[in-house]
Amino acid sequence: MALFKRKSQLDDDLGFGTRPVSANQRLMNSNGTSNVKRIGLPFFRTSDTYNWLISMTWKKFLLVILLAYIVVNILFAFLYVTIGIEHLKGADGLTQRDHFFDAFFFSAQTISTVGYGHISPDGFLTSIVAAFESMLGLLAFALATGLLYGRFSRPNAKIIYSEHMVIAPYKGIKGLMFRMANLRNNQLIEVEVQVVMSYNETIDGKKTRRFYPLELERSKIGLLTMSWTVVHPIDENSPIYDKTAADLAEAEVELLIMVKAFDDTFSQTVHTRTSYRDEDILHQARFTNIFSNDSNGQTVMDMSKIGHIEKLEASE
Repeated sequence: MALFKRKSQLDDDLGFGTRPVSANQRLMNSNGTSNVKRIGLPFFRTSDTYNWLISMTWKKFLLVILLAYIVVNILFAFLYVTIGIEHLKGADGLTQRDHFFDAFFFSAQTISTVGYGHISPDGFLTSIVAAFESMLGLLAFALATGLLYGRFSRPNAKIIYSEHMVIAPYKGIKGLMFRMANLRNNQLIEVEVQVVMSYNETIDGKKTRRFYPLELERSKIGLLTMSWTVVHPIDENSPIYDKTAADLAEAEVELLIMVKAFDDTFSQTVHTRTSYRDEDILHQARFTNIFSNDSNGQTVMDMSKIGHIEKLEASE
């Protein structure tokens, strides 16, 4: 028997299909990525290399660049030492350790085409390796520069969301709400939001995943200059009308949030996504006020309080 009133639309599943979730696993992670584990792929594959490098965090990206630089120079240093340190003019180290570091720093100068001149190749084979390394360095630094530019120029939305959704009083009834704001100082125009409720349902003894697009008080605004509290009115037409926290947990409810906006800086459409599970929905709570005025009367918004909430009495 159906726990929720459901609209039957073929395109409501958002590409996730009707396979039920178990152990209250997310369909969509809070950062907007799909929570699907993919196996059976080859260990070495180049199809995702660019996407991996362009979308990873800055900390990981800089670490990958640094590690690649160090590893390549170590490999060439071993190669120069193997050929013979005597073929590097100016490498006057006395120990094997000194020889290795002479070769390592000569490699670093060669791959970056700096060439201080203190150490130079002597001999045909060493010169061939140095020429190949300098060519490799030109290509590698051009690639790294392209990746760096791509990361800076890639349009994306930096919208922060409240950690929880709340069910709070709203115009004589109750409303399911979350709050969001633009983390950047740029202008987001024609901002649209879509909220889809996903839940497990057992029909004829078979558990399946259902999707229900929620009606919103407002699904589109002209400018996201301040915060936006998105509200789904819980009236008689709402699928969660008269549903308790236990009902939502039993159905393993997940709210999928999709936001689309036009970025005035990049002049392109940007997208961002997140999701909330049933345990992220707080009942009898509301968001605290994040606005005030300074001494000049200018409106001040405290971004650190986007997710701050306060509990309500049962009578409210």
